[in-house]
Amino acid sequence: MRTAIVDYSSGNLHSAQKAFERVAAETGAGEVVVTSDPEVVRAADRVVLPGDGAFPACRQALFDQSGLFEAIEEAVIGAGRPFLGICIGMQMMATRGLEYRPTPGFDWIGGEVARIEPADAVLKVPHMGWNDLVIDHPHPVLAGIATGDHAYFVHSYHFRVADTAQRLAHCNYGAEITAIVGRGNMVGTQFHPEKSQTTGLRLIANFLDWRP
Repeated sequence: MRTAIVDYSSGNLHSAQKAFERVAAETGAGEVVVTSDPEVVRAADRVVLPGDGAFPACRQALFDQSGLFEAIEEAVIGAGRPFLGICIGMQMMATRGLEYRPTPGFDWIGGEVARIEPADAVLKVPHMGWNDLVIDHPHPVLAGIATGDHAYFVHSYHFRVADTAQRLAHCNYGAEITAIVGRGNMVGTQFHPEKSQTTGLRLIANFLDWRP
């Protein structure tokens, strides 16, 4: 089995690669490759899309790579292979993002990515650091993860999901902030699992074992 972590120059690939390689080695989950080759992505058994920075810049960087998004879409939508979006990689699953300017997303999960607006002015944006997860709906990638387990966040915009059944978990930061989304063979995390210690490594292991 091969897991492809997509390289489009917009993600913290070193940390993600090391975390996925560690878990794959411990669980016998096969090979992990970091790649920008559409053919490798198209043939992969699982696809991971990280992303750091601003929504429009990440989307532009991805679509500037000839054939790369088409290969992701063919693997995930066409062939139904498991997909994990991380941070902006998760946000791009939305219908659109509103950071700087309205920007189309993949529209894989309905909703929009809007600026965090905490009700308490003491809470600063970006939302940065550890926060507790609140599980909204059970899912195989959440096996062994419970409400109160913490994860590491760093973001100023959040995914307002149109269908709450597709919000698997949230956290509280002066408002409910989507932490995990999911539909069919696709999941996404606003937090960084590669930086989230026990919770993050468990989610990665669950993803590598997941057979939608």
